[in-house]
Amino acid sequence: MENLTDPTILPDLVNKTMPFGRYKDTYYYQLPVSYLEWFARNGFPNGRVGVLLATVYEIKLNGLEYLLKELKKRST
Repeated sequence: MENLTDPTILPDLVNKTMPFGRYKDTYYYQLPVSYLEWFARNGFPNGRVGVLLATVYEIKLNGLEYLLKELKKRST
């Protein structure tokens, strides 16, 4: 498992897109909670994709999505 204190995780959530599945090419921070809940129930993928999905899920679960939207505004 990757280091969860990696400083590139938050920027990746707003600048990288889902590489596969129904929401392919959707920014991680824009993925619907229902999709993230499915992964939470069935298991997140291994590697970086799983870390990003689990991180965005926790952020949304705790009502902190506005932080990602602000980060995206500042990164463009």
